Amino acid sequence: MTITDSAISLNVADVDASSAWARKYLGFEVAMEADGFCSLAHPDAGFNLIYLRTGLSTFKPASAAGHADGLLVVFTVDDIDADYERLRQDGVEIITPIETEPWGERYFQMADPNGIVYQLVQWVTPPEQA
Repeated sequence: MTITDSAISLNVADVDASSAWARKYLGFEVAMEADGFCSLAHPDAGFNLIYLRTGLSTFKPASAAGHADGLLVVFTVDDIDADYERLRQDGVEIITPIETEPWGERYFQMADPNGIVYQLVQWVTPPEQA
């Protein structure tokens, strides 16, 4: 098997709201779009972020057409503290403030207008080793 590209596809009620949010706050750009569909690309992400409107008759399998509960969209960044401050000051809904796990994962979580949870991560020296 040869994989030539990657994407994550998320069902949301308002495609335009999630698409605008990811473009404004995460730096994605529209790769292609149509009614109820938007594919976003980012030069550093390694995959496209796709939003599909819930209820599309073309969505298959129908059993997977609900909201992505429990899903985290995670991006590793170079300067977590600067990104946290920028996004917080821009009014992004921070749902988990910045913290550092014992194994060295420094992260915070935010939500887009459809409730999709995005997590930014920076790997640091674990606190007990510092």
